Amino acid sequence: MFQQAGRPLKNLRISVTDNCNLNCFFCHREWNPPPRGSMTLNEVRKIVEVASSTGVETVKITGGEPLVREDVVDMVKAISPLVSEVSLVTNGVLLEEYAGDLKDAGLARVNVNLPSLDSSKYSRITGGGDVSRVFKGINAALETGLNPVKINMVVLKGVNEEDVEEMLDYAGSIGAVLQLIELQPIPGGEKVFQEFHVSLKDVEKTISSKSAGKTVNYTGQRSIYMLPRNGRTVLVEIVSPTGNPDFCSHCYKLRVTCDGRLKPCLLRNDNLVDIVGLMRSGGGDDDLKRRFMEAIMLKKPYWDNRVS
Repeated sequence: MFQQAGRPLKNLRISVTDNCNLNCFFCHREWNPPPRGSMTLNEVRKIVEVASSTGVETVKITGGEPLVREDVVDMVKAISPLVSEVSLVTNGVLLEEYAGDLKDAGLARVNVNLPSLDSSKYSRITGGGDVSRVFKGINAALETGLNPVKINMVVLKGVNEEDVEEMLDYAGSIGAVLQLIELQPIPGGEKVFQEFHVSLKDVEKTISSKSAGKTVNYTGQRSIYMLPRNGRTVLVEIVSPTGNPDFCSHCYKLRVTCDGRLKPCLLRNDNLVDIVGLMRSGGGDDDLKRRFMEAIMLKKPYWDNRVS
């Protein structure tokens, strides 16, 4: 299944809940519209089955916080045979408890959101979260073999931008990949964006000057630097989508909201395509595939239309 630009759709990013056990002030929660009730496990499995038949190869499970769903392990077990890889984004609070079962169910790897290593700063950012539980979750993921573990650090002006060096040391010490992520201007979150957005250009320039090599990820969206650090090599990915037409033009993913609507772009809610509603009314596989095609045809680069 091809997008209008002729690129294959390879990745499906599925939000399985809008709920979360933290309250990070910058979190966009996939900018889901108000949910009509979360999808069932069987509905998620059917969506992945149809997506796989059209060429989707990888699935990333997101939220909210996906580990607050009691059936998350069963969900991974149901969909992992349908695609080449299932991964999951988590805040890590419950990861120690679930890591082994998730691995056994077929989960390949995890991304852990970690804005700061400092316990008091982490608590302020997350609305009372305990960073020690996240460290235990990351260790459990590493011990279980959910590799590579990726640490997602959204860089926030005046909050944690001075913590990047410390995070590099931490990622290197445990053998994790560090993703430095630029804050995005989610509609409705303009005030947060204006106050806390910082460009990653200077950060990337510093990392580039110290790196032993550079490559890009498979989509060509992200620069990946190999950074010597305390006798180890740390992989650092720079995720800079804001105002970046090249980032948009290399997007291979489609999102699914927690209530079962196909979402062509993170930053838009005006072009959603209902797929669960069709499924519940008896739509067959061909009907569902047409809904995927409809969503693909609506997928246009966001920033290309908004920058000169």
